[in-house]
Amino acid sequence: MKFGKFMSKIAKKPIPIPEGTTVTKSDGNLLVKGKKGEISFPILPYLTLELDDKSVVLKPTGTHKQARANWGTMASLTKSAISGVMQGFEKKLEIQGIGYRAQMEGATLSLNVGFTHPVKLVPPQGIQVTVEKNIITISGSNKQAVGQFAAEIRSVKKPEPYKGKGIRYLGEVVREKAGKKVAGATS
Repeated sequence: MKFGKFMSKIAKKPIPIPEGTTVTKSDGNLLVKGKKGEISFPILPYLTLELDDKSVVLKPTGTHKQARANWGTMASLTKSAISGVMQGFEKKLEIQGIGYRAQMEGATLSLNVGFTHPVKLVPPQGIQVTVEKNIITISGSNKQAVGQFAAEIRSVKKPEPYKGKGIRYLGEVVREKAGKKVAGATS
């Protein structure tokens, strides 16, 4: 099949299946199992999937725009799932601010970030959360679930631009604005 300039460069190559990982297809879903867990997701339309012991090969069934889009998306989802069940994914958040802290209460994450009450968040199934000093570590085999829960934690108290207090990703740079005193002194 010839697709022209819009052909997916990601999905052209077969996706290797490492040892210790199994990939199966059933009822329109792709199931990936490994040592860190299992992930199941639907096979997108306009695609055919060929499995053997060593690789997954994706092929589009048409030449229209949606078939090409689904081809690359399905390849990325499959690679992420295989990587997730083998090594897992991890996001780290940092809490900055006087009196701001986080702690685990059983399976619930409790955040004290300047509100009158602690904010309690329950991680979704398959997601592990650990807290050390002011660093929150979220880990799991599903890349989307890890990123989504990290974003939910960050949205509780985003870093503010004047003092930089709040919850941010580890290594995130927050541009700080000059306050009233500095702005008034320069004029």
